[in-house]
Amino acid sequence: MTSVSLTADLKQEAHRLGFTLSGVTPAVTPEGISRFSEWLDSGYAGEMLYLPNRQAAYRHPQHVLEGVRSLLMLGMNYGTVAPAETGPGEGRISRYAWGTDYHDMIRERLNALAAWLQAAEPAADVRGVIDTAPLLEREFAQAAGLGWVGKNTMLISRTEGSWFFLAALLTDLPLDYDERFEGEYCGTCTACLEACPTDAFVEPYVLDSRRCISYLTIELKSAISQELREGVGDWLFGCDICQDVCPWNRQAPSSCEPTFQAAVDSNPIALIPLFEMTDEAFRQRFRHTPLWRPRRRGILRNAAIVLGNRLLPEAVPALMRGLNDEEPLVRGAAAWALGKHSQPAAEAALKSRLAIEQDDQVREEIRRALS
Repeated sequence: MTSVSLTADLKQEAHRLGFTLSGVTPAVTPEGISRFSEWLDSGYAGEMLYLPNRQAAYRHPQHVLEGVRSLLMLGMNYGTVAPAETGPGEGRISRYAWGTDYHDMIRERLNALAAWLQAAEPAADVRGVIDTAPLLEREFAQAAGLGWVGKNTMLISRTEGSWFFLAALLTDLPLDYDERFEGEYCGTCTACLEACPTDAFVEPYVLDSRRCISYLTIELKSAISQELREGVGDWLFGCDICQDVCPWNRQAPSSCEPTFQAAVDSNPIALIPLFEMTDEAFRQRFRHTPLWRPRRRGILRNAAIVLGNRLLPEAVPALMRGLNDEEPLVRGAAAWALGKHSQPAAEAALKSRLAIEQDDQVREEIRRALS
């Protein structure tokens, strides 16, 4: 089988498995490696230490698969229905996290695609990865012709918009390479930059993760900075604002994949019941969803922030429960949120907690809330 016919058949199989985009590029040092290094040096990765800790590995995909010669870059559309409006006591979840964990499903499809390739070429070495390996996926996706990196730093396709996951199949086989996507179709549009409520974009194409709502609600393990809390708005997990306003997503196709459909109470999600959940109850509900990543303490921190931004008298008892949670991270966020309420019960709860609180950061949160 020639590399041309093998590549065509491989792409066809990828499409059969649900990947809506596919393109092949040689395994080389990515063009954007210097920009990535500058981004890390600027501190924009924040607490995502797995990025600088593996910085050297990003220089070439051989650190993902030794002897790699080709990368099949893949896109799978996850856009389903439009997000519903949030009501009192509700929070928003990023579209990609409405269903079960996409990693499991896409990894299963990648394994099937790898098995197909090894059946066609038994001596081939193959590995599939989905956003966990030290690989600059967007750089290689553009090199494979899938689209361009927009001003919001997302990969954008002229046909799919940006509502898609990126994955890669690496192999030591020579394949038929696609042409790099050289166009840039953001033009003079700055909708994504202007819409960001936390001013996370330093400039077009440069994101300071430390100010990004997705980072703040998922990756950040400590308290969210005071100056950024109001900007979080009603986002419990992740953020879609810079994609929601992108003109290229207005006509983006919808996915019928069951994994990506919104689960009950995820579009949007009720926040008050979250404060009644034990660790085990949280595990039962969210273990196989993306919301498991920040764990219970991170989700309750975020829920408290949202309830501080969207005041609801009925939320005060839940926040009082959060004020006495075993996790200091939750207590601090709940204190901030209670400080936004004018109810005497909220003030009394803060004073009562301050009398027994041992954590210095939480004590400071309570003092600020009372003032």
